[in-house]
Amino acid sequence: MNSLLASLLLVTPVLLVLALGIVGFVLRYQRRLLAQQEQLRYEREQAQHQSLEAALLAQEEERRRIAADLHDAVGTMLSIVKLHLSALPDTAATYEMTAMLDQAISEVRRISRNLLPAVLEKFGLSFAAEALCRAAGGGAARVLLHQTGNPRRLLPHHELAVYRVVQELLGNGLKHAQASQIEIILDFAPDRLSVEYSDDGVGFELAATDALPLPGTRTGLGLTNLRSRVALLRGTMRHESAPGAGTRVWVSFPAAYLPAGQAVTSVAVAIVQ
Repeated sequence: MNSLLASLLLVTPVLLVLALGIVGFVLRYQRRLLAQQEQLRYEREQAQHQSLEAALLAQEEERRRIAADLHDAVGTMLSIVKLHLSALPDTAATYEMTAMLDQAISEVRRISRNLLPAVLEKFGLSFAAEALCRAAGGGAARVLLHQTGNPRRLLPHHELAVYRVVQELLGNGLKHAQASQIEIILDFAPDRLSVEYSDDGVGFELAATDALPLPGTRTGLGLTNLRSRVALLRGTMRHESAPGAGTRVWVSFPAAYLPAGQAVTSVAVAIVQ
């Protein structure tokens, strides 16, 4: 009996140490496994982010190329045609053709500026957003822009991404909302930059935004493009809409403001005048 008790007393600490070792090993293994999974998730997110950034950068480069071609090739050709036309005798036909050419030249310049917003690079997001809304407000819908907080310059690619978000919201609202009024609020908060969009238009069914669109139906403000640009700046987006009840969209980004007085540097691009 004494020998059995002695054996148990001797074996029990060994078993306890062995059990603790096994538990410790399992815990370390689980922590290592979780760390590996977290690293894989981070690397996957980084790869997706880099892929998205590369796709959007390629898109912007294509916009620059098309804008330059429109301005340098098409715009120049139209100006030459107008110059030759001005040498002809003044008639009703030449007057009408000259007016059509002027309209075509203006349209080419407008498209070029939309593709490559030179005013954004020169004067920043606040000024460019005002110019964009002012130009869009001449149609059937009244466009209002309110800016709150302290407007400041951002990194060039951040300004461009936010500008494209505003442009996408405004463009799709003008094309599809059938609204009488569109309102955009640009809020320059200390650590975040927010965009709030609202219209009093026809709205759309949120549940159908991921489905294939039917001909002639509103597809949800180009939510795919918006989500891509918001994701590029690691922002958040929320939207509300219903048929006949208009649409509201809230977008918020971490602010990457430049210090006051710092010059904005960017890649060299063709400036469309």
